[in-house]
Amino acid sequence: MKKNLVCRILLCSAACIQAAMAFSQKPVVEVITTGTKTSLRGLSIPNDNVIWVSGSNGTVGRSSNAGKNWNWFTVKGYEKTEFRDIEAFDGQTAVIMGVGEPAYILKTTDGGMTWKLVYENQTKGMFLDAMDFSNDEHGIVVGDPINGKIFMAKTKDGGDSWKNVEVSGERMRADSGEAFFAASGTNIRFFRNDKFFLASGGTRSRLFTGEEVITIPIVQGAETTGANSIAVFDDGSGKGSRKLVVVGGDFRAEARPDSNCAYSLNGGKTWKIPVTPPHGYRSCVEYLSPTDLLACGLNGVDYSANSGRDWQWISTEGFNVCRISKYGHAVFLAGNNGKIAKISWR
Repeated sequence: MKKNLVCRILLCSAACIQAAMAFSQKPVVEVITTGTKTSLRGLSIPNDNVIWVSGSNGTVGRSSNAGKNWNWFTVKGYEKTEFRDIEAFDGQTAVIMGVGEPAYILKTTDGGMTWKLVYENQTKGMFLDAMDFSNDEHGIVVGDPINGKIFMAKTKDGGDSWKNVEVSGERMRADSGEAFFAASGTNIRFFRNDKFFLASGGTRSRLFTGEEVITIPIVQGAETTGANSIAVFDDGSGKGSRKLVVVGGDFRAEARPDSNCAYSLNGGKTWKIPVTPPHGYRSCVEYLSPTDLLACGLNGVDYSANSGRDWQWISTEGFNVCRISKYGHAVFLAGNNGKIAKISWR
């Protein structure tokens, strides 16, 4: 099945446009479940009814009725694995990423009842950080640098098999102390034609495109600082028209309200700092429409209605990840202690 998921990455689907009326209202965070002993960092929403989450203690969760009920699974043989990211294609098919060492990628085609190991890497120092798909077949996974080289692997068959990518050149080398946060699975965004945006953190925080490396004006210099997530919107007219928003900060200073966000209106060539930034460290950011954005972190959730220029603190509930439906407009969040919430518009 070949579905064009560009609408997911660029968030320019017809459903998003139809939801513009809703986005003009006030977003409200409603917690719908909590208490499962897992820290959730992976979240994927194939449509408005189907939701998948993944986290620590080998845990995966799935709902087929927009979050009203949940099925929870502990992946057999991987009970201690942290599944920091998940990509779901429908109610039956999903791919999960276990960080390392060793690093694992597994796939289910029966709604999470059984899982097949599709990738394993026992390289010393291997640590996977995030995964993204440009459509139902083509995907990428990124890991922390090894000997200065950024680690990448790709799939062309929906995650059934993966091949390591030999990266070369200074444009794909990280500095000492520079890496990628496995915070929400959203520091890489993968597009058609194998293009991508990748945001680093640590002692340096930069945007990697495979063609150039651009410094991001966000707090950096320590291993706990830098970019955690990047959101991308494209109106379809070309690379230069892409709007980018990056969030992060210092996760040891979760309430620090400065130097935690930057946005670009021209594909990263130049950057702007919000007039009113998010109100603390943020681990994830997501476009809901061409102008509406959501960001979440340990001390709450922020919303912007003007492309990242100003942010409103709409909840003090902490979350690790927020995502919008690939084919629809439902928005959910996930965090520690199995906490899952949805966005309502009032």
